[in-house]
Amino acid sequence: MSDPLLALRQSIKSKSPITYTSSPSSADPCPTLSAASHILLSPSSQPLPKSTPTRLRKQGSTSTDPSLNPDDFYALDAVLLAWLLRDAATGGEYMKMARENGFAVGFVSVTERKSLVDWLEGKIEQYESIVPLVGELSGSTTPPGTPPHSRTTSSVPSALYGVGSSGDVSTSPTKRRYVADAADVEVVKKIKQNEIELRDRNTVLRGTKPNNFSAIRNVYADKLKKMKEANKPGAASASTPTTPENMYPIIMISSSPTALITMHNVKRFLQESVFEPSTTARSRSSSSRAEDLIPIYRSRSHISPSGQETTSHARYFVVDGVEALGKFGPDAWDRVVAVMTTGQAWQFRPYKWSDPRVLFHHVKGFYFKWSNDPPNNTIKDWNVTELKIDPSRRHVDKAVVAHFWKTLDAWVMSNKPWLMQG
Repeated sequence: MSDPLLALRQSIKSKSPITYTSSPSSADPCPTLSAASHILLSPSSQPLPKSTPTRLRKQGSTSTDPSLNPDDFYALDAVLLAWLLRDAATGGEYMKMARENGFAVGFVSVTERKSLVDWLEGKIEQYESIVPLVGELSGSTTPPGTPPHSRTTSSVPSALYGVGSSGDVSTSPTKRRYVADAADVEVVKKIKQNEIELRDRNTVLRGTKPNNFSAIRNVYADKLKKMKEANKPGAASASTPTTPENMYPIIMISSSPTALITMHNVKRFLQESVFEPSTTARSRSSSSRAEDLIPIYRSRSHISPSGQETTSHARYFVVDGVEALGKFGPDAWDRVVAVMTTGQAWQFRPYKWSDPRVLFHHVKGFYFKWSNDPPNNTIKDWNVTELKIDPSRRHVDKAVVAHFWKTLDAWVMSNKPWLMQG
């Protein structure tokens, strides 16, 4: 059998011993394939050079004749090595063993190895990467008794594989062959050398878990609805028909004497952005008893898209109990936008909503603490914003107050936009 690929397949299927030699005439076998120059596929066959090109075409090649473009086809030793390393567990192990056998390049690719081994062992009869023989391309048959010089051979010239021929063999098929452009072949060859085998594009670009943001959309659905209604003409009067147009938002603080923010220092803190201990503020006051209702005035700057800066003035009222809150009328709780807490639940007993979880659903909650105090586990389930006051560094007070107003403005715009001023 003159075709080396078929000869190798027949040797493997018949379990004939395959040996290696250092030369065509040497009878001494070589111990390894990398040290040999020729391969003996059976005891009765002629040695074949291990670099003999086979009909197994490399990936990306379009050549159909190994005699014209031998670099586009795998050599005999590469095909044999793929079968010898058929038990390699992984592709990485296979490539490592191929390099150890002297194949830096030119070995059968990982993706082709399994199908090639199945074809060599006779498990499959067709493999698309193997170029058909010339006789198979032309579809010709050789009637018995036809002289050798007039037959159309079913194999490529034996001289190509280092085997002598006594006859004049014709290799011209009746079907015109496609010959690839040499420049294109070189370009494709360089591209294939730099290719990296990737997974399927769907597994690379897409995860197995679908992204579903419906829960987030449902959370903000009510807030978006309120904002749209507030922007409609007459929305403020429709939502609070019994309240006057010039009503001001109310901030409630704790009446506890241990609170960081009390009626003695709240005005300077929120209006001037300076924290002063409650005891110091009380000692400066002419009266030891603080007022139960304190107005807070605040200036806000706004820059329009045209670059013009405008300043508006907002007014708030601060109270520390429900008695002072009652001065604003029966709808006073509709005007409460913030509650400052010390983390003590007794503060909420006289409130409209005594459960802090319910209370901080209707108003914005704030918890002021010293920056060096440990976390308060009591408020972890409450919907409050924690703000830290430094005991000694007064220059950071401005940032804390700015954070307070920014957080409060965002909450009022989302939940009670009719109380936004300016």
